[in-house]
Amino acid sequence: MDNNILLTQSISLKNLGIENATIHYQLSADELHEKTIQSGQGIESSTGALAINTGEFTGRSPQDRFIVKDSITQDKVWWGNVNIPFEPATFDALYTKVTAYLSEKEIFVRDTYVCADPNYRLNVRVVTETAWANLFCFNMFLRPEIEELENFTPEWTVICVPSFLANPAVDGTRQGNFAILNFTRKIALIGGTGYTGEMKKGIFSALNFILPVFKNTLPMHCSANVGDDGDTAIFFGLSGTGKTTLSADPTRKLIGDDEHGWTNENTVFNFEGGCYAKVVNLTEENEPDIFRAIKKGAILENVVFKKGTNQADYSDVSITPNTRVSYPIYHIDNIQPGSIGENPKNIFFLTADSFGILPPISKLTPGQAAYHFISGYTAKVAGTEAGVTEPQPNFSACFGAPFMPLHPTKYAEMLSKKMKDANVKVWLINTGWTGGAYGTGSRMKLKYTRAMITAALNGELDNVEYVNHTVFGIAKPQSCPNVPSEILNPRNTWENPELYDKKAIELGQKFKANFAKFEEFANPEIMAGAPVV
Repeated sequence: MDNNILLTQSISLKNLGIENATIHYQLSADELHEKTIQSGQGIESSTGALAINTGEFTGRSPQDRFIVKDSITQDKVWWGNVNIPFEPATFDALYTKVTAYLSEKEIFVRDTYVCADPNYRLNVRVVTETAWANLFCFNMFLRPEIEELENFTPEWTVICVPSFLANPAVDGTRQGNFAILNFTRKIALIGGTGYTGEMKKGIFSALNFILPVFKNTLPMHCSANVGDDGDTAIFFGLSGTGKTTLSADPTRKLIGDDEHGWTNENTVFNFEGGCYAKVVNLTEENEPDIFRAIKKGAILENVVFKKGTNQADYSDVSITPNTRVSYPIYHIDNIQPGSIGENPKNIFFLTADSFGILPPISKLTPGQAAYHFISGYTAKVAGTEAGVTEPQPNFSACFGAPFMPLHPTKYAEMLSKKMKDANVKVWLINTGWTGGAYGTGSRMKLKYTRAMITAALNGELDNVEYVNHTVFGIAKPQSCPNVPSEILNPRNTWENPELYDKKAIELGQKFKANFAKFEEFANPEIMAGAPVV
């Protein structure tokens, strides 16, 4: 992108309340990379990527995410500990403080947009305090052409100021950091945290309200890719279940790795222009696409270098296990032009079940699909926190509860209708443990998971024998090309099958306990998808 034309163009942020700031507008990726290094805020790694540290926060802070409760949101948002209400007047006062704080400072401004489908495009202006946060938005949001900038009108604004700390007693926050969405003023206001994912997920949360409420389009926390025949596959899953890894398939073109919309026209489009992948224990052998994307233009977050070098040590989690890379989608070779797919044929729900109970692949009925979608199950492994010795179930409605402003059943009903209308097959994939729980069994081999997904996509599981799981009722294929048949029935992989039965019932009970809060909103078909315990 040639930016010379733009650098002479001065833009005013007076309409945002920011006065006399030194504004760097629409700098190129190279310029932002250089500015970060010059300011001492980043180091160039051996592969050319920019390595930065996000500071105190190395992940999102869900308890500090708020939505302004006003005439647009008060009756539609599912208020509670995920969507925490914030008063309009309190927002206005805090916003004024933040913009006054930015006045007369050096700031970086970027015009971008989200939603690759032109019918759903949303223009976004990003104002950041650091060059590297602006580079993150260059990577993650969609990049307008130079000529589009002349008459660019932002619909939403993201303002991100890590060095500004709120005063909870006055500003209505829980602590110094905050991420607040205001649907009337169309602002995502972020302060006190340098974690870049707050900007990405702020806009995602906004779209998760705007698209279903105003555009009758289903927003999804998923990855998606397209086969040679033009069939689209959708992969739902929480962090660490393989969403990014499994959608990067050498035989299929990537639409995107994290956030998509499914339209009334039965198309699937990427919200974003980049990928934000975990890099913990990354190897070229296991994840070649991601490994090779870490070059000039990419940003490594909270990664530790090997001693005395600028070479990343992906096994070192001394800063955080949530080490990340962001890169523009064109760093991946095999991408779908325009980031839009048609004709969704298969949906995969990914779970990393560290209890070792769920089959590595199973086929779901529409009722089971809705039930598992609302449940959004995966399990945290033991050892990640002091005192955690057993795996912990982690239920996140719609595989993305922290980003869903509406009630989960709203999204589930939209998904159910779309699945039926498009005659989509739904599969539950366990990328977690086999042969026992975490600590006893082992992680499912990636090559087997890939083989199961390939078989499902190619229709090779359409005419095989299925047996229903005794607790979950889901249909387990009894054979699959390039996969040892003994691993398809998890009970057979346990040394003690009776212990498996006991633990399967316990997990089924955990599902039912979690679902209790949704029961009054769920129809009989969805309730029929529950485990039998």
